[in-house]
Amino acid sequence: MIESFNHAIEGFIYVLRTQRNMRVHFLLGVLIFIVGIILDFTRIELICLGSLVTLVLFAEMLNTAIEYTVDLISDAFHPLARVIKDISAGAVLLTALSAAIFGYLLFARHFEFSFIGGLSRIKNSPLHISIIAFIIVLSLTIIGKILFQKGTPMRGGMPSGHAALAFSVWTVVIFSTSNPLIIILTFIMAIVIARSRLSQRVHGVWEIVAGSLLGFFTTLLIFQFLR
Repeated sequence: MIESFNHAIEGFIYVLRTQRNMRVHFLLGVLIFIVGIILDFTRIELICLGSLVTLVLFAEMLNTAIEYTVDLISDAFHPLARVIKDISAGAVLLTALSAAIFGYLLFARHFEFSFIGGLSRIKNSPLHISIIAFIIVLSLTIIGKILFQKGTPMRGGMPSGHAALAFSVWTVVIFSTSNPLIIILTFIMAIVIARSRLSQRVHGVWEIVAGSLLGFFTTLLIFQFLR
């Protein structure tokens, strides 16, 4: 039994030592748990918080084990091996995002928060609106690539993510300043970024146009709605 515990601890330490994501999750988990204690979480809240942290670490360790198993079975590249690794990595991402959402709900109880007040603060803060716009633009870009089944979430495909974010930034600048020089320079920067994706043959013309329109109109609608 002692030998089994030793092997289990060695496995945990090995993943912690060799996997950067595991170290990040572990340190964040420890820090978040300490903050929960400082904020006087109830016993049930601490159990929930500890369970979320444990679940993320478990998913990361399982992902590492699956990757090593796939590499052990086959040294040659195989499409299914890549799919297996992507699925296991996606499981870690899903677990981490869920833990972040549920953790936020736990911490929100210990801070004074009003939805109307929060919305009012967002409306008075261009920075918050900009961040929300960037997140939505990026999400819509990834969804578009999934629907068109072309390229990867971070490269190629319909629409162009670089063009979408570049024109989203330009739209943010339009609402954030009245200086025409800054607006013009930002527009030129967006054009240069979009054109670079075309010159590098990462995207076609219509992919860049679609990304540019997506970034502009999405950000425009968000600012019109929240301001």
